[in-house]
Amino acid sequence: MNYKPEGCLFRTAENQKYISSAEGLTDAMNKKIILEARASVCDSSHNLIVDLPCGEGIIEREEGAVGIAEGTTRDIALISKVNKIVCFKVLSVQQHENGRVTANLSRKSAQEECISEYISHLLHGDVIDAKVTHLEQFGCFVDIGCGMPSLIPIDAISISRISHPSDRFTVGQFIKAVVKSVDKSRVFLTHKELLGTWSENAENYHTGETVSGVVRSVEEYGIFVELAPNLAGLAELKDNVSAGQSVSVYIKAIIPEKMKIKLIIVDTCEECGVSRDFSYYFNGSHIDKWIYTPEESSKTIETDFSL
Repeated sequence: MNYKPEGCLFRTAENQKYISSAEGLTDAMNKKIILEARASVCDSSHNLIVDLPCGEGIIEREEGAVGIAEGTTRDIALISKVNKIVCFKVLSVQQHENGRVTANLSRKSAQEECISEYISHLLHGDVIDAKVTHLEQFGCFVDIGCGMPSLIPIDAISISRISHPSDRFTVGQFIKAVVKSVDKSRVFLTHKELLGTWSENAENYHTGETVSGVVRSVEEYGIFVELAPNLAGLAELKDNVSAGQSVSVYIKAIIPEKMKIKLIIVDTCEECGVSRDFSYYFNGSHIDKWIYTPEESSKTIETDFSL
């Protein structure tokens, strides 16, 4: 079983086959297969009602998520699932005289399997799939499998400083992340290590070029402009420039030993906006150590996942 974020199984032919009939649901129950369908209602008792092609499923409150029964997971975790795809295991199936089916389901059981078979085996430095679920000022919450949540702190999203995770991500976006640490079922993530080193990013730019960028902050001594998520330069001060604006910048100098790129803002875009475009420089499944700084630099910025 490949434990993916919720929503990845829903449209597969196998999932649709199982959820479309009483026989399919019963077969999935006997095989203990994890399925997916859309939750349409969270009732006053916080039970989730799930739409099935053959009828409806009921996920009782305490079966809605790991930690609900113990009080370590708040009921907002259930309420927020309305109109979204949820995973579950089938507990029982009843077919009525009119042919409609009622199935008792458990999302908690699916999550418990995900924890025991997948999450508990993750190691520091493992690169995993994640789906952005919601964004807060302090970081990006993601689903790392079967609705199990994790957080990427805002300062771990990229080297270039952003004012809010929405500057980089959108809800529903599928991303990669790196496991920084694991504490039982809780997984702590980072993201910037996948976006390339200073040198890998800087080699895409050359002195004398004029390129596009995004203003990230305006300071007394200059304006920080993001050229790429893991690469920013300092531009000379210019009037009527604010954070979030798209700009065109002239590259005055690239200095690897100081990890500096000197810029001059040529023009500003009429509309302020943020760039969420990024690509991953690392496509493997595990990182032992990541060194951001170039060899010429006396300063070292690194992440050692073996510690």
